[in-house]
Parts: sequence; C-alpha cells; structure tokens
Amino acid sequence: MKIFDDKTGIDSLTINGMRVHSTEDTFDLPNDDMVNHPPHYNQYGVECIDALRAATGEGFEYYLQGNVMKYLWRYRYKNGVEDLKKANWYLELLIAEKQDNES
Repeated sequence: MKIFDDKTGIDSLTINGMRVHSTEDTFDLPNDDMVNHPPHYNQYGVECIDALRAATGEGFEYYLQGNVMKYLWRYRYKNGVEDLKKANWYLELLIAEKQDNES
C-alpha cells in the first residue's frame, strides 16, 4: 500500500506527536532516544519517571538504585551498551536527587 500521495503532496505528518517523513512509499519514524526519553514512557504529556517520583516519595531513591542494579545485571545478556547507558541515566538521576536532598 502506498502511503505517499502524489495528488495531495503529503510528504510528512504527525502521529501521536511525532513528526514522520515520507520516503515516497512509506513514512519513516525518527530514531527515538531509547535511553533518555523512550516514547513508550510518555503518555498524555506525563513522563513515567515523574509519576514514579510523585508516587514513591522518599522511596524514589531506592527505585533508582534498583534500576541501576537491574541494568548493570542484565547488560551482558540483553541490550549491551544500551543497558549500560540506562544504568548510567538512573545513576545520574540518583546522584542529582541526593545532591538536591543534601542542599
């Protein structure tokens, strides 16, 4: 099925807030940032991490620590460097949380 329509000249559109561009026969989705902002963790303008922070209160630090451990544990067996980047993302957030709480 051809999505690009020569008659209407449609060569890009927005799907769920993401701009996609045509390659004549299909539309290409942009490369998502699967470490910092995976699209499946943002619904209705709310980032999952922000909802978790609000829901867990003081337990948020333990949540972050657990995710650092999880991604370090599995990186060799699942997603390699991507999991290391995710572990680092959670570690950086944990460090920022601790620094904010100490000041």
